[in-house]
Amino acid sequence: MRERLSEVLLRARYAAIGAAIGAAIGSVFSRNAASTGGAIGGLVGATAADTRGTIEDLLETVEEYDPRSKTADTE
Repeated sequence: MRERLSEVLLRARYAAIGAAIGAAIGSVFSRNAASTGGAIGGLVGATAADTRGTIEDLLETVEEYDPRSKTADTE
């Protein structure tokens, strides 16, 4: 449960940061661009958080099967 909650909070944090950056960049042009930039930035941030979690899981799996990641003592 704690792991799932931390994933959700991480995704929300990345989405909020992405939305803020997108809105800041869009506000240079107009109000409508700020709104659109915030929405797109939020999607990009949430996607980045999901990708980060997937990559960490993938790296753990690769390390598990990689013979170079084991020490000489375990062989």
